[in-house]
Amino acid sequence: MEVLLASSLVDGGISCWDLNTGAERLHYKSCASPVHGLVCVGQRFIASSQLRDAKASSGSVFYWSWHKPQVEVKSFPAEQINPLAANSEGTYIVGGGLSGAIYLWEVASGRLLRKWDGHHTGVSCLVFSDDDSLLISGGGDGSVRVWSLLKIFDDYLTQQASHLYEYNFMEHQRCVNDIKAGYGGHNAIIVSASSDKTCKVWSLSGGKLLRDIVFPSEIEAIAMDPVEAVFYAGGHDGKIYVAALHTDGPNSKNHGLHILRSFEDLSKVRVNCLEYNVSRNVLISGSEDGWVRVWDVGPGNVIGKFRHGKDAVNNIVVVGQQLYPSSQNSSRRRGSLLPPLEKYAISTDEDTDTKTVLGFQETNSKSVDATYRISNVINNQIKELQQRGSAASEMEMDRLKLEYKKSMQMVHQWKRMYENLHQFCVNELLEDGAEAGGPNRNST
Repeated sequence: MEVLLASSLVDGGISCWDLNTGAERLHYKSCASPVHGLVCVGQRFIASSQLRDAKASSGSVFYWSWHKPQVEVKSFPAEQINPLAANSEGTYIVGGGLSGAIYLWEVASGRLLRKWDGHHTGVSCLVFSDDDSLLISGGGDGSVRVWSLLKIFDDYLTQQASHLYEYNFMEHQRCVNDIKAGYGGHNAIIVSASSDKTCKVWSLSGGKLLRDIVFPSEIEAIAMDPVEAVFYAGGHDGKIYVAALHTDGPNSKNHGLHILRSFEDLSKVRVNCLEYNVSRNVLISGSEDGWVRVWDVGPGNVIGKFRHGKDAVNNIVVVGQQLYPSSQNSSRRRGSLLPPLEKYAISTDEDTDTKTVLGFQETNSKSVDATYRISNVINNQIKELQQRGSAASEMEMDRLKLEYKKSMQMVHQWKRMYENLHQFCVNELLEDGAEAGGPNRNST
């Protein structure tokens, strides 16, 4: 069983339906989310950025628990946040700023772990790769950038690199409206949609453009077929186009031939968002007229409709129902949700303590890839969570203890390696000194 969430830019709240029965479960209040501003974090709670005052100097991000319609946690980042994304486990939440900056927070503590310059203009969309190792962002300047979280978290790689992104795709002429990533992590393909009436298919393994498809209308949203044979593109003209994904190269001039077909209903209103539901094998769209439609992708017919409100639906999210009851019960037991997101990153002297290398590899001329963990900081986080007793404790305690144990084991291993290396060097120096000093002593 699964639930369907929908929101709009106007303060119409968040609608929640049972996707199987169509029954409305709960209506979450006080939500005015921008495009890509609604996300379910680890299937445990709902988060949404807010656009209530365009002139406000700071932004806002709200949290809702599953069983309460009212906002439970309010955060106020340093600037207006538009798109939000969360990794699959709900460990991190990422926000794209109006300035082009990208913010990465730790969910359990609310700490702002990283902030970096993402785009020259505002960030328009964010998505994680299927293995959570990459973050892909789109900007109002038409660029699509791919970020490795290993590099983002690694101080050594960050300092050595001339730029943080892995790839910078600049072929779009206007704002990037949506991005979808396939399966395969660093070997996946991604599809980007733009207001320039094109969708582009990229290879992350080769960092190149595979296909450039021109559509009759501006494309606002895309969804990828689970077998990655086709993708669906929702246009301003109310049509949902079906386009082929794979190709040998971008040299063909007959890009329009890659559009296989399209389907629409009688409303012919702009399609703002799309999601493919694998379990039911249906496509779900949110439109300008306030309706959420469920499509049978075979014949291209509407087989279900949900009414969100009079205003345009700009976000839809499908959440696995199997975790819904446990999240609800655990929230009641704990009595609180999570701490708010920090406005600024806090750097302390304790972060400069012993760093433990967890991963280490070197390949020819490439820079050394190292993943750093700070054992003292991990231990302090464990103590802090034990004292706090909030919802974050149960979620993070086991993970932090395991990381702390591994980090301490690596510390001991490196200490032994250092002691062995030190003893070897001392022995070599003593032997060299004895050989060099022997003849001199005999001569005297």
